[in-house]
Amino acid sequence: MNRSIPRIMGHTQVAGVIGWPIAHSLSPAMHNAAFAALGLDWCYVPFAVPPERLPEAVRGLQALGVRGVNATVPHKEALLPLVNALTPEAEAIGAVNTLLFRAEGILGHNTDAAGFLRALHEAGFDPSGCTALVLGAGGAARSVTYALATVGARVILLNRTVERAEALASALRERLPKAALSTGPLTPEEIERHLPVDLIVNATTLGMWPQVETSPWPARLPFPKSAFCYDLVYTPRETHFMHQARSVGAQAASGLGMLVHQGAESFALWTGIQPPVEVMRAACEQALGGM
Repeated sequence: MNRSIPRIMGHTQVAGVIGWPIAHSLSPAMHNAAFAALGLDWCYVPFAVPPERLPEAVRGLQALGVRGVNATVPHKEALLPLVNALTPEAEAIGAVNTLLFRAEGILGHNTDAAGFLRALHEAGFDPSGCTALVLGAGGAARSVTYALATVGARVILLNRTVERAEALASALRERLPKAALSTGPLTPEEIERHLPVDLIVNATTLGMWPQVETSPWPARLPFPKSAFCYDLVYTPRETHFMHQARSVGAQAASGLGMLVHQGAESFALWTGIQPPVEVMRAACEQALGGM
């Protein structure tokens, strides 16, 4: 079988993604598809980096002349002290998902917030001034809550450990004093108490393959049909959380859009060129296969 193999030479520019584990990442597929579509002499490589080796890995990537990398779990917060400068977004969110290696040092950026907002608009939902219920208070919730606060949304942050939600809200209030943030426990009673809302975001990992039957939304509580459902999980393509929403006629979207748009933001940072977003999306969908 003939297969087109990219020709990697001494002048090929390298970007990549660091995480632990990393084999599941869709980023290599979508970035390499974009490079190929634009005829750019670049390649994108996954790097499996154990947490304890992160500092030396970052130094090594810089020394090798890598142009930039994305970062995923569990490295986003651990990268903060390892860069020379942070963008305002990364500093406010308290996490880095994109590194740009420059002559003057390493710039830490966060494209997750912008990617999330672009994905919402693409799905037909304008979050400006809305009331949003964010389920979870981990790393993903940090970017989502920051993004919503920047467009004037009122955000209710619910988490099983309330202290973690309160810490996240407190950190964001320091950067965004006018942000309308409240917190509470992630329980059926607390969810119901805050309804109705305009937007409900699953920022937990519940429902992610292989635990596809799980959801942060209580089984006994009907999903409000007027709320827009956004699930940061994108495997499977329709999560149980999305099914709960669609079963009552509510609109729902998966996290694939956010993945693509945050990647597109990183791509533009590294190359100075706007990428073909639809090519990136198609590559992700092909990589997902029948999931």
